[in-house]
Order: sequence, then structure tokens, then C-alpha cells
Amino acid sequence: MDLVEEIERLYRLRGAEFVRVAGAIVGSQDQALDVVHDSFVSCVRGASTYRGSGTVEAWIWTCVVNSARKALRKNSREKRGYVRQIEDLHAPEPLKADDDVRHAIAGLPERQRLTLFLRYYADLDYETIAHSLGVSVGTVGATLHAAHLALRAILTQEVLS
Repeated sequence: MDLVEEIERLYRLRGAEFVRVAGAIVGSQDQALDVVHDSFVSCVRGASTYRGSGTVEAWIWTCVVNSARKALRKNSREKRGYVRQIEDLHAPEPLKADDDVRHAIAGLPERQRLTLFLRYYADLDYETIAHSLGVSVGTVGATLHAAHLALRAILTQEVLS
């Protein structure tokens, strides 16, 4: 299978996950769709730039995450954080606990937020996350551990307040 076919296969197979993570970063599902589509077009156009280090999927994740971060920076009203109120089609009104978790995640450092999104929104393995963010696999584990500790502390404090 050539590279363009592999890119197309990944879009069909995991497109919704790419959109979900981009949406968590930019805070808008409409903008997330644009980010993902533009990222895949860039990958197809720039297929000759793929060096073969890491998987094609990790390369695409890198492109999507970087594009979403760029879109967020360009949009001044989105600069307050990555996690926004995301409409849940199954529940007309989010639970307070959901708001607390979103607020807690929004307060985490950028690397921790991105690592959480890639691990739990996209269900990526540590190696793919590491390649996508340009860090070591050990750093992914340490970052997730730090994020979990921080979230536990923030959410425990909110419950006690």
C-alpha cells in the first residue's frame, strides 16, 4: 500500500478520533473538522516529506495536533484554555462533575492536556503519543502520571470545598 492510500485508510478508520482530539484542543467541532481536513490534505500533499521514522499514524497525529494548536493561537477568544463546553447530544445538560473535570483539565499545563487528549480521546499508545509530541515514551508516562496527580488534587479540593 502506498503512502497516500495509507493516509486515506487512516482517515476512514480513525477520522472521528482525530476530530474529537482536535475539538478538545480548539473547543469547536466545526473548527476541528476544518483542522482535520486541512491536516489530511497537507499530509497527502506533503507525502514526500514523510521520512519513515515512526508510524504514518503518528506522523498524521503530529500534523493534526500542531494544526489544532496553531488554530487555537490564531483565535483570540479561544486562548483561555483547551477544554470548552462540548455539546453532548445524549445529555441536554452536562452534569456538574463534567464541568468540574473540564475546568480541571483546562488548568493543566499544555503538555499534560495534549497527552491526556491523545491517550484518552484518541486511545493512542505511549509510543504514538511520544512520536506525535516529539518526546520520549518515558516522558509520556511521566506526563500522564503528573496529570493524574494534578487532576486528583484539583478535583479532591473542589469536592472538599
